[in-house]
Amino acid sequence: MPVELDENDDLLPEYDLDFSKSKPNRFAEKYNMMVRHVGLAPDVADEFPTEESVNEALREYIRMTRTPNVDISTR
Repeated sequence: MPVELDENDDLLPEYDLDFSKSKPNRFAEKYNMMVRHVGLAPDVADEFPTEESVNEALREYIRMTRTPNVDISTR
Protein backbone atom coordinates (compact mmCIF):
# COMPACT_ATOMS: atom_id res chain seq x y z
CA MET A 1 0.00 0.00 0.00
CA PRO A 2 1.63 3.33 -1.03
CA VAL A 3 2.15 5.95 1.64
CA GLU A 4 0.70 9.37 0.88
CA LEU A 5 3.18 12.14 1.58
CA ASP A 6 1.91 15.32 3.09
CA GLU A 7 3.86 18.16 1.49
CA ASN A 8 3.67 20.14 4.77
CA ASP A 9 5.17 17.29 6.80
CA ASP A 10 8.95 17.49 7.25
CA LEU A 11 9.22 13.99 8.70
CA LEU A 12 9.65 11.25 6.16
CA PRO A 13 8.21 7.78 6.82
CA GLU A 14 11.68 6.22 6.98
CA TYR A 15 12.68 8.26 10.03
CA ASP A 16 12.86 5.95 13.01
CA LEU A 17 12.02 8.01 16.07
CA ASP A 18 12.66 5.96 19.20
CA PHE A 19 11.82 8.03 22.26
CA SER A 20 12.27 5.14 24.70
CA LYS A 21 15.89 6.21 25.29
CA SER A 22 15.19 9.92 25.63
CA LYS A 23 16.28 11.80 28.75
CA PRO A 24 14.88 14.90 30.44
CA ASN A 25 16.43 18.19 29.40
CA ARG A 26 19.14 18.86 31.97
CA PHE A 27 18.99 22.60 31.31
CA ALA A 28 15.21 23.01 31.67
CA GLU A 29 15.15 23.61 35.42
CA LYS A 30 17.83 26.30 35.29
CA TYR A 31 16.12 27.96 32.33
CA ASN A 32 12.77 27.97 34.12
CA MET A 33 14.41 29.67 37.10
CA MET A 34 15.67 32.47 34.82
CA VAL A 35 12.37 33.10 33.04
CA ARG A 36 9.28 34.55 34.65
CA HIS A 37 5.92 34.26 32.93
CA VAL A 38 3.19 36.73 33.78
CA GLY A 39 -0.33 37.15 32.50
CA LEU A 40 -1.69 40.41 31.16
CA ALA A 41 -5.24 41.61 31.58
CA PRO A 42 -7.07 41.52 28.23
CA ASP A 43 -7.30 45.32 27.99
CA VAL A 44 -3.54 45.63 28.59
CA ALA A 45 -2.71 42.80 26.18
CA ASP A 46 -4.66 44.61 23.45
CA GLU A 47 -2.16 47.48 23.65
CA PHE A 48 0.93 45.26 23.37
CA PRO A 49 0.91 42.98 20.34
CA THR A 50 4.26 41.29 21.06
CA GLU A 51 6.39 40.12 23.96
CA GLU A 52 9.10 42.56 22.90
CA SER A 53 6.70 45.53 23.03
CA VAL A 54 5.79 44.66 26.62
CA ASN A 55 9.45 44.33 27.60
CA GLU A 56 10.33 47.61 25.89
CA ALA A 57 7.56 49.48 27.73
CA LEU A 58 8.56 47.98 31.07
CA ARG A 59 12.23 48.84 30.53
CA GLU A 60 11.27 52.42 29.75
CA TYR A 61 9.11 52.55 32.89
CA ILE A 62 12.05 51.24 34.96
CA ARG A 63 14.39 53.87 33.46
CA MET A 64 11.89 56.64 34.22
CA THR A 65 11.24 55.58 37.81
CA ARG A 66 14.86 54.83 38.74
CA THR A 67 16.29 58.07 37.37
CA PRO A 68 16.71 60.56 40.18
CA ASN A 69 14.46 63.56 39.81
CA VAL A 70 16.49 66.59 38.89
CA ASP A 71 15.07 69.74 40.37
CA ILE A 72 15.27 72.47 37.75
CA SER A 73 14.75 75.84 39.33
CA THR A 74 14.38 79.11 37.53
CA ARG A 75 16.62 82.00 38.41
